[in-house]
Amino acid sequence: MRLLVVDDDRVFREEMADLLRDDGHTVTVEGSVPKAIERLEADAFDVVLTDLKMPRHSGLELLREVRARWPRTFVVVITGFATVDTALDAMKQGAFDYVRKPFRIEQIRETLRLVAQEREFDAPSDAQRDPAREARSLAEGGQHEVLFLGEPAPDPTPHLTVGPLDPSDLAGLTERCAQFVEEHPNGAVVIAGAERLLAAHRLEDVVAALGRVRETVQGHGPLRVGFNPRRLGPSEAVALGASVSSEETHRTLEAFANPIRRQVLSRLMDGPATFAEAMRAAGIDDSPKLSFHLRKLVDAGLIRHDAETYRLTARGEAGTRLLRDAMFLPPENDASNLAFPRGRPRAPD
Repeated sequence: MRLLVVDDDRVFREEMADLLRDDGHTVTVEGSVPKAIERLEADAFDVVLTDLKMPRHSGLELLREVRARWPRTFVVVITGFATVDTALDAMKQGAFDYVRKPFRIEQIRETLRLVAQEREFDAPSDAQRDPAREARSLAEGGQHEVLFLGEPAPDPTPHLTVGPLDPSDLAGLTERCAQFVEEHPNGAVVIAGAERLLAAHRLEDVVAALGRVRETVQGHGPLRVGFNPRRLGPSEAVALGASVSSEETHRTLEAFANPIRRQVLSRLMDGPATFAEAMRAAGIDDSPKLSFHLRKLVDAGLIRHDAETYRLTARGEAGTRLLRDAMFLPPENDASNLAFPRGRPRAPD
């Protein structure tokens, strides 16, 4: 992975960088938050590992900047000064995890392993829906005026407006959608060929633009964004999906994406569990951290806390069935690992 290590202690950051490079990662180091932001503006990173306590600008400031501008970059905070409460506050603000100083390299490796699992959790399906057909279907339903942007474009019909998609002009895209919804209170938007936007702009900028379109259309009609999954990487496809999905869907996907929370949900498939049983299932020995993840699952409506136990809600039961099925998806090639349930034996002739 591409890692950015940010710490004002030169010896510490260089030692950490050497250890991570030995594990095969590409590592860049910076000694301050402003320098880290300059580096993020110039290069793409998968993970930022930042100290919380630094002169002038703190790791929390960097975390907030990364979450606002580069939402697909994971942030792991490292602290030897702040309390656990401060580290948990960082997670509430969007940090993926925290590690305490002095740390063991095995802790960092485990955290990066969990990051890799979350990045790979949701991959795009090969099944493609036709954006033009989506637009026609919405228009023919009669409930929405529909704006279609992209190509190949459907023939204009009643309730369907067709226009080009200029991949170089993200601001124009958001303005065009806002104008359409202003003129049509029941307006819906269908965008075709979103991969063309990524050919002209950074992923974070495209995600932000689609997020603004989603906010503009919300309460009026649906937003549908089509893209060719074979022209995008899995993380890019997931980022596009997350930018368009509703807040409720986003919270649910976020809950399932975290490996620790998936371990807890897998345990709850077998029945209610106490806090201690959930901790054993999660494979961590950190009560505040587990409490944080359990609260995320409760807030997403996937589990509830009754007396001394945690149990799945109806929403959680439906979601974990999908999670269980996803565990047994066939591999992409013969070299991939796979655990699968044995089929029923054939009845004798």
